[in-house]
Amino acid sequence: MTGPRKVRFGIIGFGRFAEKAIAPAIQASPNTELIALQKRSLAEAREKAREFGVPLGFDSVERLVSHPEVDAVFIVSANAAHYPETLAAAHAGKHVLVEKPMAITAREAEEMIRACASAGVKLMVGHMIRFSPLARRIRDIIRSGELGQVGFARADFVYDARLSHRTWLVDRVVAGGGPVYDIGVHCLDTLRFVLDDEVVSVRSECYPWPDETRTESLAHIQLRFSRGVIGSIFCSFNSPIKRTSLEIMGTDGVLSASQFTIGSTALRLTVERGHEDRPGESRVEEIEVPNLYIEEITHFAECILNNREPVSPGENGLINQAVLDKAVSRPASAE
Repeated sequence: MTGPRKVRFGIIGFGRFAEKAIAPAIQASPNTELIALQKRSLAEAREKAREFGVPLGFDSVERLVSHPEVDAVFIVSANAAHYPETLAAAHAGKHVLVEKPMAITAREAEEMIRACASAGVKLMVGHMIRFSPLARRIRDIIRSGELGQVGFARADFVYDARLSHRTWLVDRVVAGGGPVYDIGVHCLDTLRFVLDDEVVSVRSECYPWPDETRTESLAHIQLRFSRGVIGSIFCSFNSPIKRTSLEIMGTDGVLSASQFTIGSTALRLTVERGHEDRPGESRVEEIEVPNLYIEEITHFAECILNNREPVSPGENGLINQAVLDKAVSRPASAE
Protein backbone atom coordinates (compact mmCIF):
# COMPACT_ATOMS: atom_id res chain seq x y z
CA MET A 1 0.00 0.00 0.00
CA THR A 2 1.47 3.33 -1.01
CA GLY A 3 1.03 6.63 0.80
CA PRO A 4 -0.38 9.85 -0.64
CA ARG A 5 1.49 11.26 -3.61
CA LYS A 6 4.12 13.91 -2.90
CA VAL A 7 5.46 16.62 -5.18
CA ARG A 8 9.14 15.96 -5.89
CA PHE A 9 11.16 19.17 -5.69
CA GLY A 10 14.51 20.26 -6.98
CA ILE A 11 16.19 23.37 -5.57
CA ILE A 12 17.95 25.66 -8.04
CA GLY A 13 20.66 27.85 -6.50
CA PHE A 14 21.44 25.82 -3.40
CA GLY A 15 23.20 28.37 -1.16
CA ARG A 16 23.01 29.31 2.51
CA PHE A 17 19.39 30.42 2.33
CA ALA A 18 18.37 27.10 0.80
CA GLU A 19 20.38 25.21 3.42
CA LYS A 20 18.91 27.09 6.37
CA ALA A 21 15.31 27.57 5.26
CA ILE A 22 14.15 26.01 2.00
CA ALA A 23 15.59 22.49 2.10
CA PRO A 24 14.44 21.86 5.70
CA ALA A 25 10.99 23.22 4.82
CA ILE A 26 10.57 20.95 1.79
CA GLN A 27 11.70 17.98 3.86
CA ALA A 28 9.29 18.89 6.68
CA SER A 29 6.27 19.48 4.45
CA PRO A 30 3.74 16.62 4.47
CA ASN A 31 3.18 16.62 0.71
CA THR A 32 6.66 17.29 -0.72
CA GLU A 33 9.93 15.46 -1.17
CA LEU A 34 13.33 16.99 -1.90
CA ILE A 35 15.04 14.84 -4.53
CA ALA A 36 17.47 17.18 -6.31
CA LEU A 37 19.60 20.28 -5.85
CA GLN A 38 21.80 22.41 -8.08
CA LYS A 39 25.00 24.33 -7.42
CA ARG A 40 27.55 25.70 -9.87
CA SER A 41 30.12 23.13 -8.74
CA LEU A 42 29.25 19.47 -9.33
CA ALA A 43 31.48 18.33 -6.48
CA GLU A 44 29.81 20.76 -4.07
CA ALA A 45 26.35 19.80 -5.32
CA ARG A 46 27.01 16.13 -4.68
CA GLU A 47 28.53 16.90 -1.27
CA LYS A 48 25.46 18.90 -0.22
CA ALA A 49 23.17 16.22 -1.62
CA ARG A 50 24.87 13.65 0.62
CA GLU A 51 24.70 16.02 3.61
CA PHE A 52 20.96 16.60 3.21
CA GLY A 53 20.07 13.06 2.13
CA VAL A 54 19.05 14.20 -1.36
CA PRO A 55 19.33 11.62 -4.16
CA LEU A 56 20.43 13.94 -6.99
CA GLY A 57 23.02 16.71 -7.24
CA PHE A 58 23.59 18.77 -10.41
CA ASP A 59 25.82 21.60 -11.60
CA SER A 60 23.44 22.41 -14.43
CA VAL A 61 19.94 23.89 -14.25
CA GLU A 62 19.10 22.25 -17.57
CA ARG A 63 20.02 18.77 -16.31
CA LEU A 64 18.03 19.23 -13.11
CA VAL A 65 14.85 20.40 -14.85
CA SER A 66 15.12 17.68 -17.50
CA HIS A 67 15.25 14.88 -14.94
CA PRO A 68 12.01 12.84 -15.17
CA GLU A 69 11.63 12.44 -11.39
CA VAL A 70 11.56 16.19 -10.69
CA ASP A 71 8.00 17.58 -10.62
CA ALA A 72 8.69 21.14 -9.47
CA VAL A 73 11.53 23.51 -8.71
CA PHE A 74 12.12 26.12 -6.04
CA ILE A 75 14.35 28.83 -7.50
CA VAL A 76 16.45 30.55 -4.82
CA SER A 77 19.33 31.80 -6.97
CA ALA A 78 20.44 35.42 -7.49
CA ASN A 79 17.69 37.72 -8.75
CA ALA A 80 18.96 38.02 -12.34
CA ALA A 81 18.81 34.23 -12.74
CA HIS A 82 15.11 33.94 -11.85
CA TYR A 83 13.99 34.78 -15.37
CA PRO A 84 16.12 32.33 -17.44
CA GLU A 85 15.77 29.56 -14.86
CA THR A 86 11.97 29.91 -14.78
CA LEU A 87 11.88 29.70 -18.57
CA ALA A 88 14.09 26.60 -18.53
CA ALA A 89 11.88 24.91 -15.95
CA ALA A 90 8.67 25.80 -17.79
CA HIS A 91 10.02 24.50 -21.10
CA ALA A 92 10.85 21.23 -19.32
CA GLY A 93 7.29 21.01 -17.95
CA LYS A 94 8.19 21.68 -14.30
CA HIS A 95 6.11 23.74 -11.87
CA VAL A 96 7.93 26.82 -10.52
CA LEU A 97 8.08 28.39 -7.06
CA VAL A 98 10.42 31.37 -7.41
CA GLU A 99 11.79 33.53 -4.61
CA LYS A 100 11.03 37.22 -4.45
CA PRO A 101 11.66 39.50 -6.23
CA MET A 102 10.14 37.59 -9.11
CA ALA A 103 12.56 39.12 -11.64
CA ILE A 104 14.59 42.27 -12.17
CA THR A 105 12.13 43.92 -14.57
CA ALA A 106 8.39 43.77 -15.16
CA ARG A 107 9.06 42.71 -18.75
CA GLU A 108 10.89 39.60 -17.51
CA ALA A 109 8.03 38.86 -15.11
CA GLU A 110 5.51 39.03 -17.95
CA GLU A 111 7.54 36.58 -20.03
CA MET A 112 7.81 34.20 -17.07
CA ILE A 113 4.04 34.21 -16.70
CA ARG A 114 3.52 33.55 -20.41
CA ALA A 115 6.08 30.73 -20.47
CA CYS A 116 4.48 28.90 -17.54
CA ALA A 117 0.96 29.40 -18.90
CA SER A 118 2.02 28.10 -22.32
CA ALA A 119 3.63 25.04 -20.71
CA GLY A 120 0.62 24.39 -18.47
CA VAL A 121 2.64 24.55 -15.24
CA LYS A 122 1.99 26.41 -11.99
CA LEU A 123 3.95 29.55 -11.18
CA MET A 124 4.08 30.99 -7.67
CA VAL A 125 6.18 33.79 -6.18
CA GLY A 126 7.51 33.22 -2.66
CA HIS A 127 5.71 35.90 -0.66
CA MET A 128 5.52 33.77 2.46
CA ILE A 129 4.14 36.54 4.71
CA ARG A 130 0.76 35.98 3.05
CA PHE A 131 0.66 32.72 5.04
CA SER A 132 1.28 34.44 8.38
CA PRO A 133 -1.65 34.40 10.83
CA LEU A 134 -0.41 37.81 11.98
CA ALA A 135 -0.83 39.36 8.52
CA ARG A 136 -4.20 37.68 8.10
CA ARG A 137 -5.38 38.94 11.49
CA ILE A 138 -4.31 42.48 10.57
CA ARG A 139 -6.26 42.23 7.31
CA ASP A 140 -9.33 40.98 9.20
CA ILE A 141 -9.16 43.87 11.70
CA ILE A 142 -8.94 46.42 8.88
CA ARG A 143 -11.88 44.80 7.09
CA SER A 144 -13.95 44.76 10.31
CA GLY A 145 -13.91 48.55 10.50
CA GLU A 146 -12.49 48.60 14.04
CA LEU A 147 -9.83 51.12 12.99
CA GLY A 148 -12.37 53.33 11.27
CA GLN A 149 -11.37 54.81 7.92
CA VAL A 150 -7.76 53.85 7.28
CA GLY A 151 -5.70 56.75 5.93
CA PHE A 152 -2.08 55.71 6.44
CA ALA A 153 -0.12 52.45 6.36
CA ARG A 154 3.61 52.06 6.97
CA ALA A 155 5.99 49.11 6.64
CA ASP A 156 9.72 49.31 7.42
CA PHE A 157 12.49 46.72 7.03
CA VAL A 158 16.16 47.46 7.75
CA TYR A 159 19.28 45.39 8.33
CA ASP A 160 23.06 45.41 7.90
CA ALA A 161 23.76 43.98 4.46
CA ARG A 162 27.47 43.80 5.24
CA LEU A 163 26.64 40.66 7.21
CA SER A 164 25.03 38.94 4.22
CA HIS A 165 26.82 36.15 2.37
CA ARG A 166 25.10 37.28 -0.84
CA THR A 167 27.97 39.29 -2.26
CA TRP A 168 25.87 40.27 -5.31
CA LEU A 169 23.32 42.28 -3.30
CA VAL A 170 24.72 45.67 -4.34
CA ASP A 171 25.44 44.67 -7.95
CA ARG A 172 22.70 46.29 -10.08
CA VAL A 173 23.16 43.81 -12.93
CA VAL A 174 22.63 40.78 -10.69
CA ALA A 175 20.28 42.15 -8.01
CA GLY A 176 18.17 44.58 -10.05
CA GLY A 177 17.87 46.82 -7.01
CA GLY A 178 19.21 47.05 -3.47
CA PRO A 179 16.98 47.05 -0.38
CA VAL A 180 13.98 48.01 -2.53
CA TYR A 181 14.13 44.65 -4.34
CA ASP A 182 15.51 42.59 -1.45
CA ILE A 183 13.33 43.64 1.48
CA GLY A 184 11.16 46.53 0.31
CA VAL A 185 9.25 43.98 -1.76
CA HIS A 186 8.20 42.23 1.48
CA CYS A 187 6.84 45.55 2.79
CA LEU A 188 5.04 46.27 -0.47
CA ASP A 189 3.40 42.88 -0.79
CA THR A 190 2.34 42.91 2.87
CA LEU A 191 0.74 46.35 2.58
CA ARG A 192 -1.12 45.29 -0.56
CA PHE A 193 -2.26 42.13 1.21
CA VAL A 194 -3.49 43.61 4.50
CA LEU A 195 -5.14 46.63 2.82
CA ASP A 196 -6.60 44.40 0.08
CA ASP A 197 -5.92 47.25 -2.33
CA GLU A 198 -3.64 48.21 -5.20
CA VAL A 199 -1.07 50.96 -5.69
CA VAL A 200 -2.00 53.73 -8.12
CA SER A 201 1.02 56.04 -7.72
CA VAL A 202 4.65 55.68 -6.63
CA ARG A 203 7.20 58.28 -5.52
CA SER A 204 10.56 57.51 -3.97
CA GLU A 205 13.87 58.80 -2.72
CA CYS A 206 16.88 56.52 -2.98
CA TYR A 207 20.38 57.01 -1.65
CA PRO A 208 22.40 56.81 -3.70
CA TRP A 209 20.28 56.68 -6.83
CA PRO A 210 21.05 53.38 -8.61
CA ASP A 211 23.18 53.54 -11.73
CA GLU A 212 24.06 50.84 -14.27
CA THR A 213 26.30 48.92 -11.86
CA ARG A 214 25.43 50.02 -8.33
CA THR A 215 22.24 49.67 -6.31
CA GLU A 216 20.77 52.05 -3.76
CA SER A 217 21.65 51.54 -0.07
CA LEU A 218 18.44 52.90 1.43
CA ALA A 219 15.12 54.13 0.15
CA HIS A 220 11.87 55.73 1.17
CA ILE A 221 8.88 54.94 -1.02
CA GLN A 222 5.58 56.79 -0.88
CA LEU A 223 2.55 55.02 -2.27
CA ARG A 224 -1.05 55.95 -2.90
CA PHE A 225 -3.61 53.16 -2.97
CA SER A 226 -6.78 53.16 -5.04
CA ARG A 227 -9.06 53.85 -2.03
CA GLY A 228 -6.96 56.82 -0.93
CA VAL A 229 -4.68 55.28 1.69
CA ILE A 230 -1.19 56.77 1.75
CA GLY A 231 1.51 54.13 2.14
CA SER A 232 5.08 54.47 3.31
CA ILE A 233 7.98 52.03 3.00
CA PHE A 234 11.46 52.58 4.41
CA CYS A 235 14.11 49.97 3.66
CA SER A 236 17.85 50.06 4.24
CA PHE A 237 21.02 47.99 4.02
CA ASN A 238 22.78 50.42 6.40
CA SER A 239 21.19 49.62 9.75
CA PRO A 240 23.31 48.23 12.61
CA ILE A 241 20.34 46.06 13.62
CA LYS A 242 17.67 44.05 11.84
CA ARG A 243 14.20 45.44 12.43
CA THR A 244 10.80 45.23 10.77
CA SER A 245 7.64 47.09 11.75
CA LEU A 246 4.12 47.59 10.46
CA GLU A 247 1.62 50.31 11.39
CA ILE A 248 -1.92 51.00 10.19
CA MET A 249 -3.61 54.28 11.21
CA GLY A 250 -7.33 54.83 10.99
CA THR A 251 -9.81 57.41 12.28
CA ASP A 252 -10.74 55.19 15.25
CA GLY A 253 -7.56 53.29 16.05
CA VAL A 254 -3.93 52.53 15.35
CA LEU A 255 -2.61 49.01 14.81
CA SER A 256 1.08 48.12 15.11
CA ALA A 257 3.24 45.00 14.94
CA SER A 258 6.97 44.32 15.04
CA GLN A 259 8.94 41.55 13.33
CA PHE A 260 6.02 40.94 10.98
CA THR A 261 8.19 39.07 8.48
CA ILE A 262 9.26 36.15 10.67
CA GLY A 263 7.78 32.77 11.51
CA SER A 264 8.21 29.95 14.02
CA THR A 265 7.47 32.28 16.93
CA ALA A 266 4.76 34.17 18.80
CA LEU A 267 4.28 37.78 17.66
CA ARG A 268 2.40 40.64 19.28
CA LEU A 269 -0.18 42.85 17.64
CA THR A 270 -1.30 46.05 19.40
CA VAL A 271 -4.47 48.04 18.76
CA GLU A 272 -4.73 51.46 20.43
CA ARG A 273 -7.84 53.61 20.58
CA GLY A 274 -8.12 57.13 21.99
CA HIS A 275 -10.81 59.74 22.54
CA GLU A 276 -10.43 63.51 22.11
CA ASP A 277 -6.62 63.39 22.39
CA ARG A 278 -6.78 61.43 25.64
CA PRO A 279 -5.26 57.95 25.99
CA GLY A 280 -7.83 55.27 25.51
CA GLU A 281 -7.92 51.52 25.53
CA SER A 282 -5.08 49.37 24.29
CA ARG A 283 -5.37 45.73 23.31
CA VAL A 284 -2.51 43.30 22.73
CA GLU A 285 -2.99 40.02 20.88
CA GLU A 286 -0.32 37.33 20.88
CA ILE A 287 -0.38 35.30 17.68
CA GLU A 288 1.48 32.06 17.05
CA VAL A 289 3.13 32.13 13.65
CA PRO A 290 4.26 28.81 12.14
CA ASN A 291 7.24 28.19 9.85
CA LEU A 292 6.15 30.27 6.86
CA TYR A 293 8.36 28.43 4.37
CA ILE A 294 6.71 25.13 5.26
CA GLU A 295 3.32 26.79 4.88
CA GLU A 296 4.04 28.22 1.41
CA ILE A 297 5.68 25.02 0.11
CA THR A 298 2.82 22.86 1.39
CA HIS A 299 0.32 25.24 -0.22
CA PHE A 300 2.12 25.22 -3.58
CA ALA A 301 2.28 21.43 -3.59
CA GLU A 302 -1.43 21.28 -2.80
CA CYS A 303 -2.11 23.58 -5.75
CA ILE A 304 -0.14 21.24 -8.01
CA LEU A 305 -1.79 18.08 -6.72
CA ASN A 306 -5.33 19.50 -6.82
CA ASN A 307 -5.01 21.95 -9.73
CA ARG A 308 -5.69 25.06 -7.68
CA GLU A 309 -4.51 28.64 -8.09
CA PRO A 310 -1.70 29.73 -5.71
CA VAL A 311 -2.32 32.64 -3.34
CA SER A 312 0.69 34.42 -4.85
CA PRO A 313 0.64 33.58 -8.57
CA GLY A 314 2.95 35.11 -11.14
CA GLU A 315 0.46 37.92 -11.71
CA ASN A 316 0.91 39.00 -8.08
CA GLY A 317 4.67 39.05 -8.52
CA LEU A 318 4.26 41.15 -11.66
CA ILE A 319 2.19 43.76 -9.81
CA ASN A 320 4.94 44.06 -7.20
CA GLN A 321 7.63 44.14 -9.86
CA ALA A 322 6.03 47.08 -11.67
CA VAL A 323 6.06 49.10 -8.42
CA LEU A 324 9.69 48.13 -7.69
CA ASP A 325 10.75 49.23 -11.16
CA LYS A 326 9.19 52.67 -10.62
CA ALA A 327 10.70 53.01 -7.13
CA VAL A 328 14.28 52.72 -8.39
CA SER A 329 13.75 54.88 -11.48
CA ARG A 330 15.49 58.21 -11.03
CA PRO A 331 13.01 61.09 -11.53
CA ALA A 332 13.96 63.86 -13.94
CA SER A 333 14.32 66.29 -11.03
CA ALA A 334 17.09 64.11 -9.55
CA GLU A 335 19.25 64.19 -12.67
